[in-house]
Amino acid sequence: MHDTTAMLIELGAVILALGLLGRLAGRVGFSPIPLYLLAGLAFGQGGLLPLQASEEFVATGAEIGVILLLLLLGLEYSASELVTNLRTQYPSGAVDFVLNAAPGAAMALLLGWGPVAAVALAGVTWISSSGVIAKVLGDLRRLGNRETPVVLGILVLEDLAMAVYLPVLTALVAGVGLAGGSVTVLIALAAVGTVLWAALRHGRLISRIVSSDSAEMLLLVVFGLTLVVAGVAQQLQVSAAVGAFLVGIALSGEVAEGASSLLTPLRDLFAAVFFVFFGLHTDPAAIPPVLLPALALAAVTTLTKIATGHWAARRAGISAKGRWRAGGTLVARGEFSIVIAGLAVGVEPRIGPLATAYVLILVVLGPLAARWTEPVATLVTARLPTRPARGTTPATAEIPTHVTTEMPSDLTTPPTADLNAAASAQERETTGPTRPAEALGAGR
Repeated sequence: MHDTTAMLIELGAVILALGLLGRLAGRVGFSPIPLYLLAGLAFGQGGLLPLQASEEFVATGAEIGVILLLLLLGLEYSASELVTNLRTQYPSGAVDFVLNAAPGAAMALLLGWGPVAAVALAGVTWISSSGVIAKVLGDLRRLGNRETPVVLGILVLEDLAMAVYLPVLTALVAGVGLAGGSVTVLIALAAVGTVLWAALRHGRLISRIVSSDSAEMLLLVVFGLTLVVAGVAQQLQVSAAVGAFLVGIALSGEVAEGASSLLTPLRDLFAAVFFVFFGLHTDPAAIPPVLLPALALAAVTTLTKIATGHWAARRAGISAKGRWRAGGTLVARGEFSIVIAGLAVGVEPRIGPLATAYVLILVVLGPLAARWTEPVATLVTARLPTRPARGTTPATAEIPTHVTTEMPSDLTTPPTADLNAAASAQERETTGPTRPAEALGAGR
């Protein structure tokens, strides 16, 4: 009885603290993920108030949090949308992988952590945070912008790549040989292919079987089915997260919309518990030794993500301002980076503190980059000297008589005013009356 009482008190205090931290983050206007990680550091080993009685429950809740994160992500997309994105956006996905996975792998090898840790850290620096980016797009009212489908296409490709990457990493961490790892990847590919085929050919039938007029029954069926599939996937060494993602893809229409609305509060609760759990197993004293590598990775991969978005938007025919907005929007890292690091801490314990510091930096910097990359880039490019027209030189170019030679008043404006003016004048570039649900790929 005493243990149960202590667990309830500890768990209630943790959830209450998370609620207060989430409210604080909402007031300030940034993602609560860094505050949840800091709470985990405070409640974990070496923290201010280490947990004792509720740690086992928190560990189970963290597993459910990962499953719900991937399930809700899968519910946002239909199988046809995923296939379309694969056909049109795969060059952008390849550039995204090369530019953003390479810095992580190189850093792990430079630190002497070995090839398995290099594969894990490559994933940490590669994957953007779908949750943070979706919130940023809504907060900045960019759901109807022309560059938003490009951003979402890259995110979808990253999510699909997880269906192959996570099984490979799981096999490497478990020490499975080449043959065993190949079997794991084949199983994962077969599972993804089967689910996509079933969703494309029999999606309505699957949704009809799961559908229910009762919200309670729909919640129980979808949640229970997801846990069963995730458990089977884990038993096959594929990944519980990938299994949950595939369940989300298989559901469509009103069932997907209803399940999403019912499961979102559960996802938010258990996802917060997951971030706390990750912080619980990270010793705060282990972060300072890896802070410089984390800062270096954050600086490099911020630039590479901006370059990725800029290139992808340019390929799609987006204007210069939209290219910079697309690049800045992709900077944030979050839940996936923590999930990947959590899988690899058994092989290299130092990857946990490094990933925590890295995510803390970029989950704060990400919304700022999404907001300010375009106005800063516009201001800088506007101040760069322009090339004279071909066939003329500055000395011989004629000045029309109707053009005044007085100094324009805007050149005397302080840089800060220019920056704010550029930020407030961001063009919408909408393609028409696009609905937010359709822009996010939720229309089924």
